Amino acid sequence: MKKLIVAFLLAAVPLLGLAAGGGAHLDKANIDLSDQASLQRGAKLFVNYCLSCHSAKYQRYNRMAKDLGLTEEEVKENLMFTTDKIGDTMEIAMAEEDAAVWFGTAPPDLSVITRARGVDWVYTYLRSFYLDEARPFGVNNTVFPDVGMPNVLWQLQGAQRAVFHEEEGKKVFEKFEVVEQGSMNPQQC
Repeated sequence: MKKLIVAFLLAAVPLLGLAAGGGAHLDKANIDLSDQASLQRGAKLFVNYCLSCHSAKYQRYNRMAKDLGLTEEEVKENLMFTTDKIGDTMEIAMAEEDAAVWFGTAPPDLSVITRARGVDWVYTYLRSFYLDEARPFGVNNTVFPDVGMPNVLWQLQGAQRAVFHEEEGKKVFEKFEVVEQGSMNPQQC
């Protein structure tokens, strides 16, 4: 259950980068489960930036309220946009068939992804989008190359360019360079 709560926090954490590939270095997601204000901000960002496409169907709104120290009324007023029932799970309105047409595949349920990949993977993935005009959404990702997801956090993170170098005939990620600053600074990300 704690990892699911952390998924909300992860929605608030864009910027920086890592090497591509299966055994890539992952940044440490410094998570403080006792910092309810941070977790509440993460839930707000998750609902506003992620829950349009990604469900969290193994999480109920009323459980989120309890875990984050919010009243059910606060959750209803500020975090529930697809249902009226506080006991409902965090589903999305988008049909899987439509998602497959628009994105190439239906976006995965984030409660499952966070458990399967781990919080450090999700944290690093969200911070690892970079400009790539060759891609349909104009961005790529060093953690999940050629992913079909746009960088939905670009307004917070800003735009960044990936710098690569050749090593033994392979393109190896080196670092990110900020092209355009977002509304959050690196310490907030």
